[in-house]
Amino acid sequence: MAQKKQEPLLKQVEKAVEELEEDAKKAYKEAKQVIEDMNEPVKPVPIDVSGRVKAEFAAERVIAANEGDARSLYDRSRFGALLGNDKIQYSLHEALYLVERGKMEVLDGKKQLSFDAFLKKARKIESNFWIRYSVFRDLRNRGYIVKTALKFGADFRVYDRGIRPGEDHAKWIVYPVHEGESLTWYEFSAKNRVAHSTKKRLLLGIVDDESSVTYYECKWIRP
Repeated sequence: MAQKKQEPLLKQVEKAVEELEEDAKKAYKEAKQVIEDMNEPVKPVPIDVSGRVKAEFAAERVIAANEGDARSLYDRSRFGALLGNDKIQYSLHEALYLVERGKMEVLDGKKQLSFDAFLKKARKIESNFWIRYSVFRDLRNRGYIVKTALKFGADFRVYDRGIRPGEDHAKWIVYPVHEGESLTWYEFSAKNRVAHSTKKRLLLGIVDDESSVTYYECKWIRP
């Protein structure tokens, strides 16, 4: 029986390079579309609750009862995390966002915190809070669900539009960076490795002095 003639090694290499180039072009096209979408000016997505969530500032977190508007916000948009004692816990970014949108009142003892007072407390807890909040707010305004990602070694994890945590995995991990900061190649490579190891895409949110955010998506391609 005649053996099938093997393709010359050079041809195999050329074919592999062509396939890699096609994969790179496809990845670039996908990333370009995502970034164009994320960098388009938008009006904030409506938050569909009629009242305001009543919450308390407690030990670097914000807590509300798991009922009424708080439960509606969780079910519809995954604001907060369910606790086992009929409570919902909010990250500082989530709580401040809801305060800014007029959907939450936060008490510190018996005193209601204004947006500025809440921000002042949050900045004492987290020095880079405003940079992170600027990215969180912008993504939420665009209709993305944003959750913390400390266990992944990142600031946030972001779900594609229409996807809620529990239905599918997050699509991106996000690192907010001020435009004046420097990022070494080692740091950039480390962030890429984290994204690749968690099967997510890396998104850098660059915040300028006016708190506007520009996004850059990085996608891993194995040669």
